[in-house]
Amino acid sequence: MKRAFASSLSLPLLLLCGMLPPPAQADASHARIVRLSLVQGQVRFAKEFHKDSMDDSKAVWELAPLNLPIRQGYAISTDSDARAEVEFENGAMAFLSPNTTIEFYDLSLNEDGAFITRLILRQGSGIFYVHPAKGDYFSVTGGDFSVEANGRTRFRLDNFDDGSSVAVEQGQINVLRNKGTQPLTKGQTYSINVGKDATPVIAREGDPDDFDKWVSGRIDSVATATAYSNQYVNSGGYDSGFADLYNYGSFYNVPGYGWGWQPYGVGFGWSPFAFGNWYYDPAFGWDFIGSAAWGWLPYHYGGWAFAPGLGWMWMPMGFGFGGLGYPGYYGYAGYGGYPYRGPIYHPITAVWVRSGNTTGLVPLNPMDKNGKTPLNLTHGVYQLNGNAISATPMAPAAGEKWSIERNPPKGMPVGTTFARTTQPVRVSRTILSSNTGSRAVTLSRDSSIVYDGSQHRFVNSNAAATKAEETAKANNGASTKNAERNAKVPNAAAAERSAPVMNRPHINPPTPPAYAGGRSAESRGGEGHGGMWGGGAPSAPVISSSPSVGTSSSSGHSSGGGGGGTAGGGHH
Repeated sequence: MKRAFASSLSLPLLLLCGMLPPPAQADASHARIVRLSLVQGQVRFAKEFHKDSMDDSKAVWELAPLNLPIRQGYAISTDSDARAEVEFENGAMAFLSPNTTIEFYDLSLNEDGAFITRLILRQGSGIFYVHPAKGDYFSVTGGDFSVEANGRTRFRLDNFDDGSSVAVEQGQINVLRNKGTQPLTKGQTYSINVGKDATPVIAREGDPDDFDKWVSGRIDSVATATAYSNQYVNSGGYDSGFADLYNYGSFYNVPGYGWGWQPYGVGFGWSPFAFGNWYYDPAFGWDFIGSAAWGWLPYHYGGWAFAPGLGWMWMPMGFGFGGLGYPGYYGYAGYGGYPYRGPIYHPITAVWVRSGNTTGLVPLNPMDKNGKTPLNLTHGVYQLNGNAISATPMAPAAGEKWSIERNPPKGMPVGTTFARTTQPVRVSRTILSSNTGSRAVTLSRDSSIVYDGSQHRFVNSNAAATKAEETAKANNGASTKNAERNAKVPNAAAAERSAPVMNRPHINPPTPPAYAGGRSAESRGGEGHGGMWGGGAPSAPVISSSPSVGTSSSSGHSSGGGGGGTAGGGHH
């Protein structure tokens, strides 16, 4: 896999804070936001919950759209016929199999600008690709232990009713359990079956299944597409969505700007904001969700320029250290003064403007200056009517005055309401261990896998029945009923087809190691609940609005604390 796919943000962080004008520094606040980059089938999400997202009956679950911005405290869950992919800012990726629920316990920065990512796998199977820059931390907690990525790695974590298993598919990991650490390398698995004696078993990795093969194909395709797009971006860094540029559009050389990108199939008069919906989150306000497959990067980073003969072009400026193009420079984030190693996220790459009773948007130009008239105003204003943005711009009249709005006017826009859905259902799975690793078996009504209370383990009733028949023949006609008793076959009619939930230890996500010049997130808990690091999981800071708009204020994000194994903010 080419290095361009993963983050190379370990370059020395430039002290741009002193180089930027004060208004720009004020707008550089940033909450970590990751992206739901692929949706296959029905995927749902919850913005907040208490302790366990699958047990909180008050949690509100909604159908998740493609390109949903995910922040700390969210939970994502796939249905029985669904898969999902989450793409992080530094190139990490999480892949979810059917009937899988994951919680984003901690998405934060430390004082050195490193990414702290701690996830909780409540149910199911996930494969995690991690390629951290220097100082980044990535862990996943599931069931009976936690897994820490150790450099560039890919691992699969399964969380079952009666145990957990992790398989290393690339690189190295550390398994943390009972204050102990077990390193694993490529080709090894680590599993615990609490239905037995809960003794960890280390074995070789099993053969890949369909989920493993699907993930490998996804990683390869994203890596190839990202490497292609990076040659036009002139960046050694990474941001999610680069691969979409290769798959869904073309690059053109725009005089005065450099390389610009435009999606396939659009005409000269297309509106950049014709494909998307408005979404409101109390932690970061109004956000634009692009409904096209490419609708992430162009709507949150960079800017737009109007090219003669081509129309609107997205300009990937500010993704490297080569210049100070305003919409995406690398600078200090408003995260307690901590540096942020990446382009600044915008709720929408546009500027709100108003003239009289008319409100609209002007595409953000890479050369716009904070508080100054948007350069793209001369190309027209896209009026906002409810949650719809006009497809045709309105040309400003000569001498007409337009004011810049810091935030969307009250009552505008009208947010899209995602369909409410039910709470995820716990699906019974059992861990089947052997010298070829461990894999899950899902228990359905027609499953032959049942729980045998006498043996304190799951067994295959069909296999046991076959053994019973063989035993009957060996006993010269002894009754099948007696043979079944001898073979300890569980009564399929009496045994519950849904596996019983075993007594599992309560595992909290591990505390990130202390970094030079700073302390771990948990050690800052004394600064107060709901504060910058209150209660264990860091709170979400304010996100920058468009540079010409100014900083938008949003409510703080109270943290849940490690004691409950709870995802971070907004939990009560």
